[in-house]
Amino acid sequence: MTSSSRTAPIGVTGLGVMGANIARNLARHGHAVAVYNRSPQRTAELVSNHGRDGTFLAAGTIEEFVSTLEKPRRALIMVQAGAATDAVIEQLAGAMEHGDIIIDGGNSLYTDTRRREAELRERGIHFVGCGISGGEEGALEGPSIMPGGSAEAYEAVGPLLESISAHVDGTPCCAHIGPDGAGHYVKMVHNGIEYADMQLIGEAFQLMTGVLGYSPARCAEVFAEWNRGVLESYLIEITAEVLAQVDDATGRPLVEMILDATGQKGTGRWTVKSALDLGVPVTGIAEAVFARAVSGSRDLRAAATGLAGGELATTLGEALPGVDEQSFLDDIHAALYASKVVAYAQGFNQLTAGSEEYEWSLRPGELATIWRGGCIIRAQFLGRIREAYDADPALPSLLLDPYFRDAVEGSIGSWRRVVAAAALMGVPVPGFGSALAYYDSVRADRLPAALLQGLRDFFGAHTYERIDKPGHFHTLWGGDRSETTAG
Repeated sequence: MTSSSRTAPIGVTGLGVMGANIARNLARHGHAVAVYNRSPQRTAELVSNHGRDGTFLAAGTIEEFVSTLEKPRRALIMVQAGAATDAVIEQLAGAMEHGDIIIDGGNSLYTDTRRREAELRERGIHFVGCGISGGEEGALEGPSIMPGGSAEAYEAVGPLLESISAHVDGTPCCAHIGPDGAGHYVKMVHNGIEYADMQLIGEAFQLMTGVLGYSPARCAEVFAEWNRGVLESYLIEITAEVLAQVDDATGRPLVEMILDATGQKGTGRWTVKSALDLGVPVTGIAEAVFARAVSGSRDLRAAATGLAGGELATTLGEALPGVDEQSFLDDIHAALYASKVVAYAQGFNQLTAGSEEYEWSLRPGELATIWRGGCIIRAQFLGRIREAYDADPALPSLLLDPYFRDAVEGSIGSWRRVVAAAALMGVPVPGFGSALAYYDSVRADRLPAALLQGLRDFFGAHTYERIDKPGHFHTLWGGDRSETTAG
């Protein structure tokens, strides 16, 4: 309902599905909410259709919207990232006063958030870059919320955000992440992990259909069963639902009628770019991003249809003699779990590196805690990740935590069989393959990087280090090939 009350503790501008649902969530939790949209019709529809959720204060202009907010004013922006966000920020800031707070709840690039926070700080206005995960349902029922910005700003907005977030074991899935762009950075890496997780699930599905010959309906049964064990997660749960869906128009499984070309909104790509800048290997996330790019390369894939695959095995028995259907299904399960651990390990390593680079003091265990509910990557083993970082806040990798080390080491045989069978049968598994290669690389005593350094020194005099004495060295490759000490 609308209210005769003249003020609200928070307002939401941008009333698309996400923004409207966040506003409704706030209202349902007893908070009066000022609402404004560039299109007045959306504001009217929200109040008309959902007025029973609570108290909405509809505004027709930005100035009216700001005037209905209690001081310090708290305005949540839910509009498209980029120029649209900058435009709304400028409108709000022009109508606000010293000490007021602007919250960006969109999927903004963290570098934009850092810039905006610095600019608004100069004007005396707090800026909170706030990652929100959970999709449309989470926005309404309780998302995972990752707010950055100053501690002072969080004191003012934290209780409101915590009240509408998901709760697990009585703990809100919302916490102050850190200064300036920390919240949006964490949300970005969260989405990168999500990319990898979905790619691995897709590969498991393709192995079931391409190697075991399962129908989508049978695959749905398998994923539903897996969701009752260590793989329990939101993504596994909805995978079973999607695969079980039948297309009304054709009577065929819906998944068979969906074009196999996956889009992206940028967060996965941003994650990989940031990792490259930081020198952090996130191969699982990168492969997931590139796999989407391959799927969308329709012209290339059409032109490449018919390329030879070599002498491929046509049955599981040919590829892996002695391995039966159930054993291989168990292998897929184990390989999926191990590969997921690698994806999360890489993501948390990137979070640590980003925290060090920008002096954010991120707390990995706390991030695992707020991801346990509401968000897309919520999963049973996030509790284990929290325990791992609680036991060792400086843990170099999840792969070194005793629980995850045992789990991955127990999966190695299955992992290798799955990747081998896929290669022998021509089934692409870039996620599984890259995760295994990463695992083998970090555990290797020697890597071919020594040769690469020799080659770089040969053609570019880039120098190299030795294993037996300190310093940097250069071989006179074009001369007598003697070694010199580099300056």
